[in-house]
Amino acid sequence: MPDEPATVWERPERGARGPAPERSRAQITAVAVRLADADGLAAVSMRGVAAELGTGPASLYRYVGGREDLVDLMADAVAGEVDLTVPLTGDPVEDLAGLAIRTKDVHLRHPWLADLSYDPGRLGPRAIDYLEHGLRALRPVELSGQAKMETIAVMNGLVTLFARTEIQSRRTPTGRRAAQLAHMAQVVAEGRHPLLAELLAAGPTGPPEELSALFPRLIRRVIAGLVG
Repeated sequence: MPDEPATVWERPERGARGPAPERSRAQITAVAVRLADADGLAAVSMRGVAAELGTGPASLYRYVGGREDLVDLMADAVAGEVDLTVPLTGDPVEDLAGLAIRTKDVHLRHPWLADLSYDPGRLGPRAIDYLEHGLRALRPVELSGQAKMETIAVMNGLVTLFARTEIQSRRTPTGRRAAQLAHMAQVVAEGRHPLLAELLAAGPTGPPEELSALFPRLIRRVIAGLVG
């Protein structure tokens, strides 16, 4: 007998045996995403999703092989929230930066995305559409296929990093942030970090830039360096 396909995308929507379907993968996935949005990825379990649906965990195994399948479906579902209908301008830096900004917005809506480990096998249909869009944006650039894939990977890594930092910043009390800055100033004043002391002595050139405003500028600089 042939081996069972390794990914959830290659298996039927539900097993052929058993009673008529009462659920769908899309419905199960939506519940799992809702649980993760509320309480984090750790809150997603077959038992928890089944409870939300008012059924037993065993019934879910007719649709998914287990929690890993469920997480794959969740990741692909939210990948579909990135708007890929925005017309490309022909400027790879601007087109990829726009894609990165829209992707970070999705990460901010679903903070648990930052907890997913990278797994090439997690590329479902929507994620593959996303990758195709990124490669289309890079068509004007004379880079190897490998370099283009690496560019998109670096871009997505920065998206995850900035989204995680922005989420944590929102959760950090203002008083704690001020205490951390005061501690750094005290350490610098000891004289063992002359370059940092020089930078701080110059003073800020303007009000502190919000992370949400900083990201578009920095992602453009990074992409320009990668494709230039």
